[in-house]
Amino acid sequence: MLIDSHCHLEGPKFAGDQRAVLERARAAGIDALLSIGNGNGPDEVDCALKLIQQFPAGDSTPLIFASIGIHPHEARLARPEHYGRMRQLAQEPGIVAWGEIGLDYFYDHSPREVQREVFITQMELAAEAGLPIIIHCRPSDADPTDAWDDCLALIERRFAATGLGGVLHCFAGERQHAEAALAFGFFISFAGNVTFPKAQNIRTAAALVPLERMLVETDSPYLAPVPHRGQRNEPAFVLETARYVAQLRGIAPEELAAATTANFYRLFGRAAT
Repeated sequence: MLIDSHCHLEGPKFAGDQRAVLERARAAGIDALLSIGNGNGPDEVDCALKLIQQFPAGDSTPLIFASIGIHPHEARLARPEHYGRMRQLAQEPGIVAWGEIGLDYFYDHSPREVQREVFITQMELAAEAGLPIIIHCRPSDADPTDAWDDCLALIERRFAATGLGGVLHCFAGERQHAEAALAFGFFISFAGNVTFPKAQNIRTAAALVPLERMLVETDSPYLAPVPHRGQRNEPAFVLETARYVAQLRGIAPEELAAATTANFYRLFGRAAT
């Protein structure tokens, strides 16, 4: 049993073959996945919920869970009505997390101050709804710690004390960033980029994170793992990431799959009910 803990299946890269993608995932042993509810901006935060409604779990498709949230790229578009809509959606069955949210100083599609304000507001809403948060954090080229420093400080001040927890998705930071998040009670999720030749920092983190605090993901359609690098990523490929991380840690793939599955249901408590 294996879970893809983070994928984006609603976009144009999956137009026309979503069912086939889900069927391949189920055939590969992926029993569940978390579809991220960012869409192309705040007007589409229900996109993952719609996927649940379109593809109810069956013998040929995985169980789908959903999140809601405004990505830092689109933070500049956030309006009060979007927050109100998400407050309502947070009560819907199938919504198990708030995210992905956070800070992105690499692209700076939204002003950094706006990103921070929207991030804080969404952490407050997640706390109100009783949901864990899914964190996106990408620093600038000029300073590899700027977004990390701000993001972790905001989590510590504004969310850690809730005890709801969260996950650093598609982790690509340094050891100290993983250790800081672990101290907050967060989980660390690894995607296909852990298999890339130059990703030694990610491999270092994957080797040190306690197994009981680890998740695996695809971040589909991005970051397909070796041997699929360069292709459109899809949930079935999380199998390759899980195998790679298991080998890195010197354990059987089945042990890693069992642990990350248990971790998923422990973090995203609503998924277990």
